[in-house]
Amino acid sequence: MMSDPWAITLSSVVLWLAWGCFLIVALRNLVSVVQLIVAAYVFKTRVPPAARSIDLWARYSDVAPPISVLAPAYNEELSIIESVRALLGLEYPEHEVIVINDGSTDATLDILIRAFAMKPANLPQVAELQVTKIVGTYRSTTHPNLIVIDKENGRKADAVNAGLGFARTPLVCIIDADSIIEPDGLLRSAEPFLSDDGSLVAVGGAIRIANGCDVKGGSLRKIGVPKAWIPRFQVVEYLRAFLTARVANAHFDALTLISGAFGLFRRDVLVEIGGYHHDTIGEDLELMIHLHRYLRDKQVPYSFDFVPEIVCWTEAPATLGGLRNQRARWQQGALETLNRHRSMLFNPRYGRIGILMMPQIVLEDVLGPPAELIGYIVFPAAYLLGVLSGEAALAYLFLTFVFGTGLSVGTLALEETQLRRTPNARDLARIAVAAVVENFGYRQVNLVFRLIGIKRYFRGEKGWSAVPRVGFNG
Repeated sequence: MMSDPWAITLSSVVLWLAWGCFLIVALRNLVSVVQLIVAAYVFKTRVPPAARSIDLWARYSDVAPPISVLAPAYNEELSIIESVRALLGLEYPEHEVIVINDGSTDATLDILIRAFAMKPANLPQVAELQVTKIVGTYRSTTHPNLIVIDKENGRKADAVNAGLGFARTPLVCIIDADSIIEPDGLLRSAEPFLSDDGSLVAVGGAIRIANGCDVKGGSLRKIGVPKAWIPRFQVVEYLRAFLTARVANAHFDALTLISGAFGLFRRDVLVEIGGYHHDTIGEDLELMIHLHRYLRDKQVPYSFDFVPEIVCWTEAPATLGGLRNQRARWQQGALETLNRHRSMLFNPRYGRIGILMMPQIVLEDVLGPPAELIGYIVFPAAYLLGVLSGEAALAYLFLTFVFGTGLSVGTLALEETQLRRTPNARDLARIAVAAVVENFGYRQVNLVFRLIGIKRYFRGEKGWSAVPRVGFNG
């Protein structure tokens, strides 16, 4: 008796889909393993920077170049005072703080004016890089190094570009207004520039989750673990991203992302390329890829650095809605950047970036999310159709759930042995539990959010989905 040809076709499709998903997920996991091993090697063999900020100050206070801290702000009334106080209180010989109010619809500007005694000031703009209108400029009468730029809404990229136009220092620090740098953060980020031969363009640092921490008067008083599970899962994610991927990529001179929450850049290079692209959702990734492309096209020596001891604390989304908006936006931004710079893909002209890192973006942001989600469906289907054994289905589950847990625990071990930012064993155990639990629901929901970002990209949506804020100590 002849078998049903449609059944054969369905079985073949399911089988090919299953093994295709398996190979993509396995390759993505292999990249993560290599990054973890390289990061462990880097931490073990490197010479760590000075442990105490007083030593940094004694060493560099006379030679550290002036820095302008650019803090774009949109509807940040809940945390703007604490953030600005933290920026003003940074341990650095000479720095100015430029807050760019990007057309906030809440009381952000009014709060700034009242809290810091801001007065209108006719400040000249050296370079006009933004596309929206500057409404007004203010300088604090109590803090002469504090400037506020009020402008029409144009999103973060446009706000940073406006700030670049008013900055005059050789280095600019770009930080989210809802973030807090540790007091020695500027000194630590400036240190690589002081020993550089002139090729260093930017320095990035680690981003940590501020939810659950004790923040008062604009400073971090006590490190804590978020009470809610959604931000607690993000603690694990951020540790993986910054203690493995960033450290490993920087070691190979292939750093493609300095977080938009914190980065120190040479101002002249940013102005030379025209600042951020105005029409991008993922401005931090696009900026770095743009810099790589521009500097390689010019055939000038350059480098980027990452210092894990630089820590910037930021408020993470506390709800699924906020997380969805953030992750969909990140996904959409990655696809926009990949498309804009697609000619770099596998192009030897761009060295490691074209040959290794651009394909890695394809793997992680184009193929990876749908492949893993499809795998959760097709592997059980293949087993039920009798085209794959139960062992094969279990192997896929091991590849996703067990492997993900192992990678997270390995990163936690790296953090505990090298940086030790988790205050006590109880908090470390709570994060370890989150590293296991996140693989059973949270991880899959995140994949769905990333698919939403893919859909928004292909539909050409340009709207900015805001992340609701609850303020620090949440």
